[in-house]
Amino acid sequence: MKESELIVNIKELQRKIRESWGILEIEKKITELKDLETQMGAKDFWQDQNKAKSISQKASERKIEIEVWQKIKKEVEDLLEMAQMDAKDQSVNLREDIEKKYSELEKQFGNLEFFLLFSGAHDKENAILAIHAGTGGVDAMDWAEMLLRMYLRYCDQKGFKTEIIDKVPGSEAGIKSVVIEVRGSYAFGNLKSEHGVHRLVRISPYDAESMRHTSFALVEVIPEIEDDIKIEIKPEDLKIDTFRASGHGGQNVQKTESAVRITHLPTKIVVTCQTERSQAQNKERALKILKSKLQLLEEVKKEDEKKQLRGEYTEAVWGNQIRSYVLQPYHLVKDHRTEYEESDVDAVLDGKLNGFVEAYLKMKVI
Repeated sequence: MKESELIVNIKELQRKIRESWGILEIEKKITELKDLETQMGAKDFWQDQNKAKSISQKASERKIEIEVWQKIKKEVEDLLEMAQMDAKDQSVNLREDIEKKYSELEKQFGNLEFFLLFSGAHDKENAILAIHAGTGGVDAMDWAEMLLRMYLRYCDQKGFKTEIIDKVPGSEAGIKSVVIEVRGSYAFGNLKSEHGVHRLVRISPYDAESMRHTSFALVEVIPEIEDDIKIEIKPEDLKIDTFRASGHGGQNVQKTESAVRITHLPTKIVVTCQTERSQAQNKERALKILKSKLQLLEEVKKEDEKKQLRGEYTEAVWGNQIRSYVLQPYHLVKDHRTEYEESDVDAVLDGKLNGFVEAYLKMKVI
């Protein structure tokens, strides 16, 4: 690579970084981080522990994002200066070092550029992911559990923290439904591509004749919107039921009616939480999820879209699937919206979803 070409390429990389800096509003995030750090320095900061943890997490995520972009911006500036000096000195060894460093920075930027695909209002938020077994009986319940494992592995690979907040086991195997809270920067942005019906085709392990079966599961993904959202919920619009928790949590959880189910009567949205030890904690968490669903519903209405949230969702049956996972007679996972596909089904079921996520985000941007 000639010296002039090298300098031109470094300047072009610098331009892309500056453009990305503006698109991602890094300056605004620097101001936000200072505000968050001021809040964290207050004497009564830890009086509300849930709020304090949320602010601390947000500050940590903001700090990491800012530092990454500041670092690459500074390194490219230094490299350009070095390249311009080398143009005068004509040092072969120095030029080789500069070319090597340029290649490294170009690769780093390529990885960071993925974040430019997150253009949604709530992409940076935590997410609530729910899985419901659909048509297919025991196979569908087993398929729902396979999806649960896939998403837990994907989230682990992305560094997201997950917590199961409601889980209903299947009658013979698998699960009927599960709700997971996913915490991490851009959790919703990464997972929103998964919203819809997922179809599995395989030789059923529950069929004595080893026949091929098709089963379905519905995946819902909503952003966990901040506590300060302006959603008014009237007490008379809520039907609140309590019951004994059926999941893990110790003898106290299972002997007392700590689990809470909230039904929002006007929209028929139902939210259940049973993982906390006290009824009050489960109610608080369930209300938070309900608020997020209602906020998203309002935004959908404003955009004149006819989508519904949990309670009136798309039926998990043939013809509605967004993605098919075929294990028999061939191996293929295909997304019907983007046409993106992978032949290594085992890798996908182990959480290799980056290709599907990126294809969906690029489709939305276009």
